[in-house]
Amino acid sequence: MSVQVVRFTVAGENVGEPGAPSIGRPGHRYTVIYDGDCKVCGRMVKLLKKWDRNHELEIIPSQKPGVCERFPWIPARAYVESIQLVRTSDGKTWQAAAALEELTKTLPKGRLISWSFKIPFVRPLVDRFYRWFARNRYKFGCGEHCAVRPVDLDYQDGGVDG
Repeated sequence: MSVQVVRFTVAGENVGEPGAPSIGRPGHRYTVIYDGDCKVCGRMVKLLKKWDRNHELEIIPSQKPGVCERFPWIPARAYVESIQLVRTSDGKTWQAAAALEELTKTLPKGRLISWSFKIPFVRPLVDRFYRWFARNRYKFGCGEHCAVRPVDLDYQDGGVDG
C-alpha cells in the first residue's frame, strides 16, 4: 500500500514537506535567524540583505513557522537572546558576537573589518557590547516587543536588564 504525498506551495515556499527538515536553502551558505518582532533587528536585516550581493544568506525571522523544527538544536529562548547564524553545509551554529564575526567573513565588504577580531582585546569587547545592546535594544527603537521580553534572560556578563 502506498500513501500519496501532497506538497503545497505558498508564496514560492513548500509547506508541509515530508521527511527530515532541511538545514538551509540550496544556494545559500548560511541561514540567519533573527527576532522578526524587533524593529532594531529588522533594520539590521535590511542592511544585511543590501550587503549580501552574492546571495549567500537565507534570512528568516525566528517567528516563521517551522523554524524550531528545522533547527532543533537551537533552544527557543536563544532566538530572543541573540541572532543565530547556521552554516547550511553542516549545521554549525554561531550566535551573538560570534555570528557577527562569521558574517563579516562572508560579506564582500565585511572582510575589510573581519581581521579586527584577531586583535586580542577586540573579541571580548564585541561580546560585551553585543550582550549590552541585546539587553537594552528596546531603548533604541525596538518598542513594546522588546520591553516585554522574558525578564529571566541571562546574558552571562553580570549586567542587569534595563
